[in-house]
Amino acid sequence: MTKPTLGEIPAGCRRRLLAHYGPAAQQWLDAVPGRLAHAAERWKLSLAAYHDAGHASVIATATCLDGRPLLLKAWFDPSRYRREVDALRLWAGGPTAGVVEATDHLAVAVLELVGGQPGGADRPRREIQMVAAAIQGLHAFGQHRRWPDGLPRLADHLAQEIRPRIERRLQKLDLGGWRSLAEAGISAAIDLEEVPRQATVLHADLYRENVLFDCQGHPRLIDPLPMVGDPAFDWAFWIVYYDLGRGTDARLATASRVSRIPVPVLAPWCRLLAVDGLLFYVESGDPRAHLMAEVLTHLLASTTRSGS
Repeated sequence: MTKPTLGEIPAGCRRRLLAHYGPAAQQWLDAVPGRLAHAAERWKLSLAAYHDAGHASVIATATCLDGRPLLLKAWFDPSRYRREVDALRLWAGGPTAGVVEATDHLAVAVLELVGGQPGGADRPRREIQMVAAAIQGLHAFGQHRRWPDGLPRLADHLAQEIRPRIERRLQKLDLGGWRSLAEAGISAAIDLEEVPRQATVLHADLYRENVLFDCQGHPRLIDPLPMVGDPAFDWAFWIVYYDLGRGTDARLATASRVSRIPVPVLAPWCRLLAVDGLLFYVESGDPRAHLMAEVLTHLLASTTRSGS
């Protein structure tokens, strides 16, 4: 039986979106149950329950008329909705969650439910190798298909966001013994530059929770923050953040082998992202700062020994 609405969204979801977007999201959050109900009625879906995850959207599980499980996702930011849906459609047939339906005026989409349940199916033993192959496949789609209009450029993201916030945090934060580490990381990333001919559509948010597995054990990438740029950025993000503090060397070696991007080319990107992450964790009081400091220390030592 179709539920008219799912009621108020989970408190944790509300808290995360307000923290991410501020008070401007309050009215939208109050209206979300109605938006989801309207979308479900439009597409003849039966709403099941909220899935309390993420920082930029409200997600619910649903089923279609034939019983197939799906995800219903509502975005606060219409531009983020458009970019994500456009990228997923670009990657259709590749290692991502498919877009079943979407409506621009509501900024709501129906997505494939990977693995038949929130969080996907069990992860296979060869997870790292399989995810690396999926990332490479994603980049190949982006290089051989027409890019959607309006996607941000990595060059702008670096120049207007990453580097300015690193400089600002370096100036204002009390880093203690980590100051010399952060400065060394920036110094070691100074020769970083994009290779324009390799540009593709990047996922740009390759945390482990954004890589699910389907019922056949295949990786499916979800929740992208798509932009156009050098694939080395995606690989470095995956190397540093996918399982913070664990298996960094293995991911670096795997990324280099699968992408055919030499370690000395990947290394500066890894250092830049590690410095950015360290400063963010310090500023926000995140206990993962210690882990990121260890990752950056290891990256500086190991890539120096490898001749980068």
